[in-house]
Amino acid sequence: MKYIVVTGAAGFIGSCLIEALNCRGESNIVAVDLFNNEVKNKNLHGKKIAQRIERTVFIEWFSINAPYVSYVYHMGARTNTAEFNYRILEQLNVTYSQRIWQICASNGIPLVYASSAATYGLGEQGYRDDERLIPLLKPLNPYGESKNNFDKWVIAQTQSPPHWYGLKFFNVYGPNEYHKGRMASVVFHAYHQIKQTGSMRLFRSHHPAYKDGEQMRDFIYVKDVVSICRFLKECKPPSGIYNVGTGKARTFLDLAKATFAAMNMPENIVFIDTPEDIRDKYQYFTQAEMQKLCSAGYKQPFYTLEEGVTEYVREFLMKSRYF
Repeated sequence: MKYIVVTGAAGFIGSCLIEALNCRGESNIVAVDLFNNEVKNKNLHGKKIAQRIERTVFIEWFSINAPYVSYVYHMGARTNTAEFNYRILEQLNVTYSQRIWQICASNGIPLVYASSAATYGLGEQGYRDDERLIPLLKPLNPYGESKNNFDKWVIAQTQSPPHWYGLKFFNVYGPNEYHKGRMASVVFHAYHQIKQTGSMRLFRSHHPAYKDGEQMRDFIYVKDVVSICRFLKECKPPSGIYNVGTGKARTFLDLAKATFAAMNMPENIVFIDTPEDIRDKYQYFTQAEMQKLCSAGYKQPFYTLEEGVTEYVREFLMKSRYF
């Protein structure tokens, strides 16, 4: 039996994907990560894994063992949007990913990799997963730039894996993000803020078209993300870069109210000014256009924001439980 490789295996999406694969009877999994964070490593407790391989030696391992690999989910990345040393981001998000692509292409191994909605910047080109628009995108930070640079490199390649998919994740939330600190989802931070203070702070709007708290994002529950990852492997739709959102933007006010409701606590929302250093780059609206994925055959309904937040809060955060 050949291996399924999951990079970023101990991380948020990677560990949830392994749980989903286990539930489908897949246990011959090679987990790739830096296994030096005990909080993060808890994400893998109880998971069925064949091997753990350190990220630093994985490329060498993969070069030798590619004939024994059937599929690669490359979820690993430097995801800190506050990282401004592009050299670090380029090494992990571009060069490392290029080596994985090349090995997959040379050995006929299908590949799913994590891109990001951060590539869209302020949305000047909209939020369409049209590969012709990728060279025109203007990400707002080095992280988004690194992801877009890899996407641009990918669509220029003449040698590709037999099936490949770049996934532009929008605002993902859900269990197993306990280790992410300030990079964790708004739902995670809302829960802990409400638990500690009884209130939640939201940015005041500085845009005349939006009321306070009505800035909008496409929030997607991690269970929907892994459902899409499974679909790609099992149904083999046309290769390409796909948005991974719900296609329905919701306000931060909606999210806050859903969190208070899930915690059975009275709403207490306080508005604060958006910091001046990020105000001119603040996104007031993001929404994935999902027609491409739906046309490729994905028919599963998405969790509503209320459904996802309620399950996440009550079944995971309140119980300190992992997925």
